[in-house]
Amino acid sequence: MSGPILVTGLPRSGTSWAGRMLAAGGEVVYVNEPLNPQRPPGRSPGVLDATVSHRFQYICRDNEHPWLRAFSDTVALRYRYAAELSRGARSAGGLARLVRNGSAFTAGRLRGRRALLDDPFALFSAGWFAERLGCRVVLLVRDPVSFVASWQRLGWTVYFHELLEQPLLTRDHPCMWALRPLVGSQDRLTKAAALWKVARTVAGALAERHPAIRLVSYEHLAADPVAAYRDLYAWCGLTWTDRARRRVEGACTAPGEPSRHAFVRTGLSRTAFRPMDSRKALTDLACGLTPAQITRIHDLTRVAHEGGCVPIPRRRTSG
Repeated sequence: MSGPILVTGLPRSGTSWAGRMLAAGGEVVYVNEPLNPQRPPGRSPGVLDATVSHRFQYICRDNEHPWLRAFSDTVALRYRYAAELSRGARSAGGLARLVRNGSAFTAGRLRGRRALLDDPFALFSAGWFAERLGCRVVLLVRDPVSFVASWQRLGWTVYFHELLEQPLLTRDHPCMWALRPLVGSQDRLTKAAALWKVARTVAGALAERHPAIRLVSYEHLAADPVAAYRDLYAWCGLTWTDRARRRVEGACTAPGEPSRHAFVRTGLSRTAFRPMDSRKALTDLACGLTPAQITRIHDLTRVAHEGGCVPIPRRRTSG
């Protein structure tokens, strides 16, 4: 198995962590969020020579030009120096990124490495990546309570018009229309729960339709990272080596504060991932939410929560 790998899922579902762990064996070139509409890590024409206009940009066969050409270059690790120089690298920092990213692409291609895209914004287009680019897709799903709690802690919200203004997205995934009543809402908790529910519905449908898409629970990975990643390596066609095991152990299972040498950062850009004790992290996932808010999240996400392809344990509430 030698094709590219896509790791996707909603932001704060563990995509950066999973991507870094899959890169720990040294067989891939890690590419961080080419579909992110913000610079950096997105809007780098050298990495992806196409214009991203929306968060969760939807790509399918009906609009794949110029995406097929651009992503074919990305997954083949062909860096577009001329495009980056003309539209991207306009500062000292931009030139430094050009050198770093271009070198990573070139070295990876010469060494026969595979591209690994870590991109939560590719979630709704995961079927296209599997069909047209031959990607092995790891689609991360997370418990809805811990997902919403994470967004609440960060003060994040979502603007649903960016999804509903994409006609092909609403055509192929009509569950998106359930978001329309929340356009303009200031209720961040309800909006995050609604996004989780729609994304979970789409993720389940994509996994049923495409054998190259695998739903993976964040909680499953965190509970036993060494065993879970060993299995995921095999599914992705990566070699589980002593190097990979040591790095996963060092990044995910070290007690207390992990050593700064536990995991070597490689790839094209920084990510949200930080070394952690993943089992300990599971005990504090609803931090900041009241029991009433947890119950409300369960009520808002119940249909997808109970009907999905990957079982996610229901969290108990306590006073």
